[in-house]
Amino acid sequence: MRKIALVCMLVSFCAALSTSCRKTEVPAEQEELVLLCGSSFIPPAEQLCSEFKAQTGIEIVRTVGGSEDLLPQIKTGRKGDIFITHDPYLDYVADANALADHVHAGFVAPVVAVQKGNPKGVASIQDLTRPGLKVALSNPQYSTCGEMVFTLLDKKGIKDAVMKNVGNRLTKGHSTLGNFLKTQTVDAVIMWNGVAHTFGDSVDVVRTPYEYDEEVRVHIIGLSYSKEPESLKKFIEFARNRGPDIFAEHGYVK
Repeated sequence: MRKIALVCMLVSFCAALSTSCRKTEVPAEQEELVLLCGSSFIPPAEQLCSEFKAQTGIEIVRTVGGSEDLLPQIKTGRKGDIFITHDPYLDYVADANALADHVHAGFVAPVVAVQKGNPKGVASIQDLTRPGLKVALSNPQYSTCGEMVFTLLDKKGIKDAVMKNVGNRLTKGHSTLGNFLKTQTVDAVIMWNGVAHTFGDSVDVVRTPYEYDEEVRVHIIGLSYSKEPESLKKFIEFARNRGPDIFAEHGYVK
């Protein structure tokens, strides 16, 4: 009986030792994608990512910056699964052999925006030449919108007159233009449509004819070097179904 009891004790001890030495299971890492988001597209991108996560459980981690600042990371394949940007950056991504797929989600278009209620009665781009009117524009050195606006002002022969009202108020970011209007620092700006929509509580858009020589599309791009190709495929398909509606809701229409 003693031998049997001893054997039982040894078996119990070994079982306990085995349990205590067993490695703790490490939970699987949560699936996630990295989005490189152009700074002009934050609100619709946030909505798109939120809806995607609610449907799939896949987390989207966002890095925000100017498209020109995010592009070098894509060219070297260092970061990101998705890129939300505008023309001509789709071509740049393709040239870098980083394009897997893309969705055309809407348009960015320059619009004349003024303080709420339009107290200066601005009705056209031509009015930006009015003496004493305080104007701000995006810098064409950093901005596609700025390039388009300067080309149009040149075409109309009014660039010098408008620039007298701009002075040193050439900006890099469209949100700065919105804040200029919100704080009543300026009377009028030309900015992207979607960003003006973001400042809708303090900014009015002046409806003017579309006189620019080009259309600028918004793109949701899947990057070919993604390490999560299946999750990326799910996101692109989701964006194909929901992206255009979401971007339209946020004002990205021509």
